[in-house]
Amino acid sequence: MRLTLLLWPKMPNFASCFIDLSYVYYMINREIIRLKAVQIAYAYSENNDKPVDVAEQELFFSLGKAHDLYKHLLLLMIGINDVAKRMVEMQISRQQRLGEENSISRKFVQNRFIAQLEQNEQLQAYKADQKFSWADEEEFLRRTYNRILEQGFYIEYMANAEDNYEEDREVWRKIYRTLLCNNDELDGILEEQSLYWNDDKAIVDTFVLKTIRRFEEATGEKQPLMPEYKDEADRNYAGLLFRTGLQNAETYSQLISAQTQHWDIARIARIDLVIMQLALAEMLTFPEIPVSVTINEFVEIAKAYSTPRSGAYVNGVLDAVAKQLMAEGKMIKN
Repeated sequence: MRLTLLLWPKMPNFASCFIDLSYVYYMINREIIRLKAVQIAYAYSENNDKPVDVAEQELFFSLGKAHDLYKHLLLLMIGINDVAKRMVEMQISRQQRLGEENSISRKFVQNRFIAQLEQNEQLQAYKADQKFSWADEEEFLRRTYNRILEQGFYIEYMANAEDNYEEDREVWRKIYRTLLCNNDELDGILEEQSLYWNDDKAIVDTFVLKTIRRFEEATGEKQPLMPEYKDEADRNYAGLLFRTGLQNAETYSQLISAQTQHWDIARIARIDLVIMQLALAEMLTFPEIPVSVTINEFVEIAKAYSTPRSGAYVNGVLDAVAKQLMAEGKMIKN
């Protein structure tokens, strides 16, 4: 039985599609690894009768599901286009039956970017192995297409005499950014399909948008998608961070407690405690990562997932512990 994530606090609805991740060329970066490590460690803290290696397997399963969601959302655009094709052909057939002059353009459904995406070798390999299909969400796809027809950028695209790949790619970037990011109905569908996706979409959206921008017509069906990890070092980082955090949780709790003398550690919000334990694991295990980077990254998680005051609280405690460890020569950074 997998560790439950039901007790994990729901992520707020950030305007995630406006985050600049132009420098990211791989899917599972350390930001996602830290977040997933906190999620699974939090679930483990509520159900810690399971071995650490089982929890670690859960971490990697969860990271893999985030990469699956990335490809699943790319397939969503193809699903919308399939519905658009059928609706356009029905309209053209109706005009032909009535003897009317054809006034329906196929420009959108013959979009070259979406045709390239549909032929993508990596995406097709993923699709062949999946039990989920966007064809099962026909009504959602139809509603989304009808919303596309109302958008000013779509109307301009259809009226534009220019007909090139760059315009085709840009209209789909705008569709995704405007209609598929921060879409409550879509979030509900994804949550039904996988429990692991209910907190992932906000950040995965940014990778989908980055992928759209990176597509080039010349690469055809061999256009590379974002790989799961940059390299084996990042995968090893995920396992070591998580394992160290769980195995040394009591030691880290004592370090935290020493800096919160007027506050019983039992009264610290469990999520804040887990965040700080993993932050200390990173500080003490990875000498190449600056202390400031570690603190900043985990403070952002606290701001997003805990109480309004948790960011400042976690920042203060981690800063104090780090200074103590440095003064005592127990933490050395490159």
